[in-house]
Amino acid sequence: MKISDIKYLSVAELNAKLKELNSELFNLRFSHATRSLANPMALHNVKKDIARVKTVLREKELEAKGEDNGK
Repeated sequence: MKISDIKYLSVAELNAKLKELNSELFNLRFSHATRSLANPMALHNVKKDIARVKTVLREKELEAKGEDNGK
């Protein structure tokens, strides 16, 4: 997932995506623990996607605070 795709999502969509990614990460960790994970890089990619979503959420939070202070 690219950061440019994430930036255009609303806060509600970002929270839903974050919940989905956390669930996927849990499933991948479980598969890894049972040694049935086909692609170990999937763990790495999901963690990076979670970080991207959290970063955009934080940026939007700071933008909202900045707009509140500007009024």
